[in-house]
Amino acid sequence: MAGNRWLEPHGVSVHIGSQIRSADPFGAALERLNKLVRQLGREGIELKAVDAGGGLGIDYHGGKFDPAAHVRAYAAAVGAALEGFEGRLLIEPGRFLVAQAGTLVARVLQVKRNGRKTFVITDAAMNDLIRPALYQAYHEIVPVKPRSGRARTVDVVGPVCETGDFFARDRKLAPVEAGDLVALLDAGAYGMAQSSNYNTRPRAAEVLVEGATARLIRRRETVADLLAVEMV
Repeated sequence: MAGNRWLEPHGVSVHIGSQIRSADPFGAALERLNKLVRQLGREGIELKAVDAGGGLGIDYHGGKFDPAAHVRAYAAAVGAALEGFEGRLLIEPGRFLVAQAGTLVARVLQVKRNGRKTFVITDAAMNDLIRPALYQAYHEIVPVKPRSGRARTVDVVGPVCETGDFFARDRKLAPVEAGDLVALLDAGAYGMAQSSNYNTRPRAAEVLVEGATARLIRRRETVADLLAVEMV
């Protein structure tokens, strides 16, 4: 490559996975990457950039979580691993920045009991937040206005006629009744981005909340929107 006039080496990328909540694996990966960069330099290939990828995880389970501490640990690990590298560092924190900034709010349509099972049916569905149905991802679910009473084990599901249309199975949830609002937390990273019009369902509105102020930033879709591109 060093002697090929048609190629201009620029950088190298690495991605070791997502939802990694310790900085140590990133440090270990970038140490190896830095060795590669130095080896290539000795061979006459000077790289100008290193892409450290993404994957810094968040806590979806509602436990104690200190984002600033994670960032400090990540920065320290990356800085130590890339010691001596003078080029450009690229990182892709994505989910870590936006996941916890988004919440899907749904209304309970019905609480249905079938034998030993209790189903909380909401007006949101797998088309609005597909992560649980697609790869059994966990999202904390909480009532917007909690009722008194003991938590019970329920399945939180959508109204689409699909066995995969669920948000949680066998989950402890505070009491809710038809008409209540529930919040599905940490939906900022893959909520709207992975939403669809499956089952002819218009996508939800998006509301930006800043302090005590809320404003609509994306209106709710209508069936007319879905049919607008049809050519009969």
